[in-house]
Amino acid sequence: MSTRIKNREGNSITGVSLMCSEVSNSSGLSSRLNPSFGQARPLALAAAAPMRTGGKTTHPAKAIMAGGIAGGIEICVTFPTEYVKTQLQLDERSAKPLYRGPIHCVKHTVQHHGFFGLYRGLSPLLYGSIPKAAIRFGANEFFKNQWRSRHNGSLSKTGSLFCGLGAGVSEAILAVTPMETIKVKFINDQTSAKPRFRGFYHGVREIVREQGFRGTYQGLTATIMKQGSNQAIRFFVMDSLREWYRGGDPNKYINPLITALMGGFAGAASVFGNTPLDVIKTRMQGLEAHKYKSTWDCAVKIWKHEGPKAFYKGTLPRLSRVCIDVALVFVIYDEIVKILNRVYPTE
Repeated sequence: MSTRIKNREGNSITGVSLMCSEVSNSSGLSSRLNPSFGQARPLALAAAAPMRTGGKTTHPAKAIMAGGIAGGIEICVTFPTEYVKTQLQLDERSAKPLYRGPIHCVKHTVQHHGFFGLYRGLSPLLYGSIPKAAIRFGANEFFKNQWRSRHNGSLSKTGSLFCGLGAGVSEAILAVTPMETIKVKFINDQTSAKPRFRGFYHGVREIVREQGFRGTYQGLTATIMKQGSNQAIRFFVMDSLREWYRGGDPNKYINPLITALMGGFAGAASVFGNTPLDVIKTRMQGLEAHKYKSTWDCAVKIWKHEGPKAFYKGTLPRLSRVCIDVALVFVIYDEIVKILNRVYPTE
């Protein structure tokens, strides 16, 4: 089919061929036939906004509350795996490593410190996990709402990726860095012959007294990189899986078990995607962080003295922890949001 149009100079252009034909469906709506696949598609959809991801919107205040509760519950369940992961990453004595692997680390800790030795360093992580998860989910929903308001109510996959990145950077600056620094120092302190920290408040007081407030913000750059990539990957994968499962229907019910499986997959993707950054962050926050001039210097020295495999130390315990962590958090978060929607409905 040929038509005649005018360009900017007013000259006529002929011979423009339209590669699609118009057909009418039973309801009288005009449809465009895709010649490649032979499927009728309503014209209204041809100019539709990009595919949405992320499901229905959630009020940021609800996201903050639900995220905080979910984070507190999750960390109490998964902390022993976090403890083992951190110990393995700090065990940089290449000549005579203290631990032969995750199982040996657990046995050694229980033998010398009892079962609750696996929970050493829990208190700073628990105090930090509640605001961390609250900030993460609250910031993610805030950024999603802002994105939708600027893109005709649509959230593309690119938007989901950037909103997750914004959530990760927010939690890194406001909660994760001081929490992780204190946690790593507590766990590192246990490996010394004479542990110095008698408890959470005593440990924080000693760290601030010796190193100032900046002592709780060691490894900020590495933490921002780690958390930003973490949440960008997790929210992107989670939103994409939800969109795929719902088939475009944001109201379709998702069983908590399905949500858990999706969360575990999203967590695994983030582990394989950024464990090297996690190793660098841990080294930058340990008691021997003074050996490194910067994040880059830390990465170079690990590569030079320990080899590329060192960037994946603690991957197995981190993988087990993160998969359970992300699965639990998303399930608990979704269920709490449902309760909040019933108690306090918002649009």
